[in-house]
Amino acid sequence: MDVRGERECKSCGTRWSYFETGSVECPDCGSLRSVGVGERAQHTDGAADLDLSAAREAAVDDLRGALDPAADACRDYCQSRGFVSGGDLLELDDTYLAAQELRRAALVVGDALRVGENEERYVLALLNGAEDGDRPAPEDVPESLRAVRGLGYAAAVDAYRADVRAFFDDEPPEPERGLLERLREHVKRVKALDGDVSPEDSERLVSAARRIGDAVRGDETAVEEARTHLDRLA
Repeated sequence: MDVRGERECKSCGTRWSYFETGSVECPDCGSLRSVGVGERAQHTDGAADLDLSAAREAAVDDLRGALDPAADACRDYCQSRGFVSGGDLLELDDTYLAAQELRRAALVVGDALRVGENEERYVLALLNGAEDGDRPAPEDVPESLRAVRGLGYAAAVDAYRADVRAFFDDEPPEPERGLLERLREHVKRVKALDGDVSPEDSERLVSAARRIGDAVRGDETAVEEARTHLDRLA
C-alpha cells in the first residue's frame, strides 16, 4: 500500500519515520494522535523484530514448554513483516525464513508423542538462531522435519513473490513476470506435496526468489541465475 513515510505527532509536534518504526505512536510522548506527512511510497513491511526470549527461557527447563510461545512469536512476526519498505524492495532474509520454519516445527514437535534427539537438537538450533538469521544447513534437516522446512520456505517465498508483484503494482515487467509465474508454480507444487521435498530443493526455491529480487534491484546477472535455480527444481 502507499503510505506517507513520516508521521507528525499532533500533541507535541515530534516527527519520526513510519518506514523505520511501523508505528503511529509518538516515540516521545506516546500519543496515538499523529498524521502522515511527506511523500507517499509503497510500503508493506511492519519493521517488527523477532523476539524469542520468552521461548528460550522456557526451553531451559522443558523444550515442550517453549514450543507454544515460539510458535506465537514467529506467527506474529511473520504476519507483521513485508518486503517493500519506503518504495524499496527488500531481500528475502534469513530471519524471516527461520521464523516461518520454526512456527511450523514447534507445532509438529508439540503434537508428537515422542521426540527424538535429532528433532530436539534441530528445534533448539532454530530457536537459538532465528533472531540472528542463523538457519540450519540443508544437510542438517532431520528426515522427519523436511516437510516442515518445505512448507515454511514455500510460505516465505510465496509472501516474497506477492510483495515483488506489489512493488510493481501487480504489473511486473518481463522477464520478472515470467520468473514470478514459474516461482508460483513451484510453490504450488510444494504445497500440494505437503512440503515433502528435499531440503536442497527448498533451498533452490529460496535462491530463485532471492535472485529475482536482485534482478528487480538492477543486478544484470540475476535473471539467468534465477532461471538456473528454477530449472534445477524437480
